[in-house]
Amino acid sequence: MANDGNTGKGFILGLVAGGALGAALALLYAPKSGRELRDDIKKRSDDLVEDAEEYISKARERAVEMINDGKKRADSMISDARKRAETLLQDAEKVLSGAKEKASGIAGEGEKIRDAMKAGVDTFKDERSKGS
Repeated sequence: MANDGNTGKGFILGLVAGGALGAALALLYAPKSGRELRDDIKKRSDDLVEDAEEYISKARERAVEMINDGKKRADSMISDARKRAETLLQDAEKVLSGAKEKASGIAGEGEKIRDAMKAGVDTFKDERSKGS
């Protein structure tokens, strides 16, 4: 893709250079007086300078457009990345919260089992002491 821009620039520069060379040769071989020839050369060179300035101006405008488009795309990509990061953080928080709930539920069940075992051991000791 970058090569297409260089090819276009080379073509335009070749066209301008070829036009200038052709115009200069045509003027040199035309049967005119020195003053007329100099006036024609000056007019042609002014025309070529105007054409080159116009080309440069259009190239600058296109470069500004490309830069602005790039900035817009970059802003859009950053915005999308932020939204995705927020979504990932929310999902991670949900998973962590769920894991905490399960862990606290398991811990609570462990306490119930421990209390039940302690009650069973106490009952066993009471019954053993009554039976002796």
